Amino acid sequence: MPDERKSDAAPIIEGLPKGRYIRGAIVASVALGLGYLATFIGADGSNPDSLFGKQAPANTLYMTVLVAFLVNWIAFIPANYLQTEKFFDLTGSITYVSCTIFSLVLGAAPVFDGDGWTFSKRSIIQSAFTIVWAVRLGTFLFARIKKDSKDKRFDEIKINPPRFFAVWTIQGTWVTLTALSVFVVNSYGKSYDEKDLGVTDYVGYAIWLVGFAIEVVSDKQKGWFAANPANKGKWIDEGLWFYSRHPNYFGEITLWLGQFIAASATFTNAQWGCAISPVFVYCLLMFLSGVPMLESRGLEKWGDDPQYLLYLKNTSVLVILPKGKATNVETPLVLSGDDKV
Repeated sequence: MPDERKSDAAPIIEGLPKGRYIRGAIVASVALGLGYLATFIGADGSNPDSLFGKQAPANTLYMTVLVAFLVNWIAFIPANYLQTEKFFDLTGSITYVSCTIFSLVLGAAPVFDGDGWTFSKRSIIQSAFTIVWAVRLGTFLFARIKKDSKDKRFDEIKINPPRFFAVWTIQGTWVTLTALSVFVVNSYGKSYDEKDLGVTDYVGYAIWLVGFAIEVVSDKQKGWFAANPANKGKWIDEGLWFYSRHPNYFGEITLWLGQFIAASATFTNAQWGCAISPVFVYCLLMFLSGVPMLESRGLEKWGDDPQYLLYLKNTSVLVILPKGKATNVETPLVLSGDDKV
């Protein structure tokens, strides 16, 4: 069975309300509103003045978020014309990379104060982390869609332009909320440049590295398991998957927590609202798009298998823990699509 790992924004489409124009417009409007609200928090409550006015860092942040939506809206045009979802996951990764580079360069540009280009160390480090993560995941997901040729979740969505447009808009919001801490650090790079890297930064970097390693290893182990014909029709319970039913999601949540912690070394006032980033990733994967969807599919396939039920009882749903330390013994969540062959 093919690998069913999806991008983090894409699964939201399964919960979109049905309808043609009005509901699609409402969903898109809410997504835009959330993006603006998150940016207002990250800008410490500052609204942009002129393009290069006294609120230049805030302007950079607002323009970065605008880029996040523009990239997805532009990609929507050919996708809607061709009625294809093949570019969706790849566009998500391109959005991360584009916005990260845009905010990094514009935040360090001499046009704001004439002092010359000034890149802060933390901006460069956190941008590099984001780009590495986005490129790896983007190529991973694009290879999957090329192999599988389609994503069945889009079958009803892509033939309805308003709902399809809403999905691309949601992806812009997803990028904004997830990488908000990084965009803030980049946008305010000059003012942060005088603050040396400290314990908080290094703790955040260490957490990111651990999370990234867990995500990469989990995906590799799942790929190796799926490639073995002897494992056809089985759930994966080897490697990190022996200790967690969704170690790849645990890795992703962990790495974004690390980004927030590292960035928090420079936060003031409302910027602490950037804590929405790791909280958003956790809530989305645990309660909306990731774990619930995959667990229910697993129950449908292996719910009558005593060995599978034992695996559920003894294996943590998310955090990598020793056997028997599962946090959901009484109400087991079930493995599925993302975690099976």
